[in-house]
Amino acid sequence: MSDLRYIRVEWDGEIAVVVIDRQEKLNALNADVVAELGQVFDGLRDDDKVRGVLLTGAGEKAFVAGADIGELAKMDSISGVRVSRDGQDVFLQIERFPKPVLAVVGGYALGGGCELALACHMRIASDNARFGLPEVGLGIIPGYGGTIRLARLVGLGRAIEFTLTGETVDAQRAAEIGLVSAVYPRAEVLDRGKEMLRNVTRNGPVAVRMALES
Repeated sequence: MSDLRYIRVEWDGEIAVVVIDRQEKLNALNADVVAELGQVFDGLRDDDKVRGVLLTGAGEKAFVAGADIGELAKMDSISGVRVSRDGQDVFLQIERFPKPVLAVVGGYALGGGCELALACHMRIASDNARFGLPEVGLGIIPGYGGTIRLARLVGLGRAIEFTLTGETVDAQRAAEIGLVSAVYPRAEVLDRGKEMLRNVTRNGPVAVRMALES
């Protein structure tokens, strides 16, 4: 994982802290970021010292502000389908990861960023977080499986409304509807996330894995 450009991996004991670092683009997802995420999770899956993964975005403005619109605008339909499928594969890889994955969301988690958080097993947010699936306003749909995952969390009716209106919600509202489990001040949220993961990883790894697979 030494050739990564947009992802860095830090360590806190048995917790791997995966940071999406493309701050000049508000950590927006492009093809390279998605590919690097897949590469990182492939490596962590087979690393026996990893007991849990914390996924977050660099800086205070965004977890992931969505897909890279500039890249999307240059794609033809065939390229668009390929990129969508690549994203679906990586997000499914995260969803099926055999160790707990916690999204720590600060700032914007829109479009693909919201879908990425939904693919994680657990989610907490800082008090400046905002969530949304605004794709319909761009004439497209959420392409990474987020509509299905959202319905599982908040219910079908609310998920349909959320998707069709393209509305954004703040962190407190996200907690009220079950999108995240807790909201913390920005200065505390990363440490709270690590504490939450430690509470999970102190349990038997086989039992945790089986619970994730059940």
